[in-house]
Amino acid sequence: MRSVKNLISSIGVGLMFSLVHCSTSFAQQEITLEDDLQPVWEAGAFAAVFRTPEYPAAEQSQNNVLAAPYIIYRGETLRIGDGAIARAVAIDKRSYELDLSLAGSFNANSDDNVARQGMPDLDYIFELGPQLKLRLADLTFAQHGKGELYVNLQTRAAFSTDFSQFTYRGLVFQPELAYRQKGWLSDKTALSVSLSPTWATEQLHDYFYQVDDEYVTAQRQTFNAKGGYLGTDLSVFVSFNASQDVRIFLGGNMALHSGAANRQSPLFKQHTQYSFGFGLVWRLYQSEARVAGR
Repeated sequence: MRSVKNLISSIGVGLMFSLVHCSTSFAQQEITLEDDLQPVWEAGAFAAVFRTPEYPAAEQSQNNVLAAPYIIYRGETLRIGDGAIARAVAIDKRSYELDLSLAGSFNANSDDNVARQGMPDLDYIFELGPQLKLRLADLTFAQHGKGELYVNLQTRAAFSTDFSQFTYRGLVFQPELAYRQKGWLSDKTALSVSLSPTWATEQLHDYFYQVDDEYVTAQRQTFNAKGGYLGTDLSVFVSFNASQDVRIFLGGNMALHSGAANRQSPLFKQHTQYSFGFGLVWRLYQSEARVAGR
């Protein structure tokens, strides 16, 4: 669900961009890795292919292809993109940052899922809420650039949508321990590793694991879902420059659902899941004016 972790003017493109951002903020942020000075603004395109589970603890996975625009603005008092939706300089300190966190997941057709056949389809899910980033350590390596260790404290409201309406699906709390290293193998490569457990209120668990009487079958008994622990994600992403304006990224995610609150649900099928993705970020336009990296 969270393997695909900033909204812009067009609602359709904006929602797609929301999905894209949760897995590409790292790639966007690192596209100007080689520069001491970065453009005040830049715009371009993103394209990627993902293979992800159809929902948390699902037995089946699906392939998804995404293409969308991206925008980054590095202003004096407001910054958009570049690893976050938006943040104000007044609360952007060296030891901590306060901004917005966004995550999303793809939809799934229940007719194609053995466990959910005859049940409603799962719509796209988007999550939005505040994020406090606490920087724990800065590291410098003689041959392998610089590293940063930090904790993100994230609380988000979740919504499902088929693009005709939105439905509130409760709250998600997802602290994240993350490490990012620029210049990992060479000056143009970067590494990102994160570990993030997730808890959610009952509404979101209901969406994935509840089985009402009308959907009971010989293989699927009734189940009343409850809120609590959802699972833990371990993610690894690597990116590198293919050219001055094109950056390639690839990565994977392992989701661990052992001990999840609703592991007794007939819709809960896998304790361990895997996701994979690769793609590129292509910078098409940028300002002549430059600012120091922030």
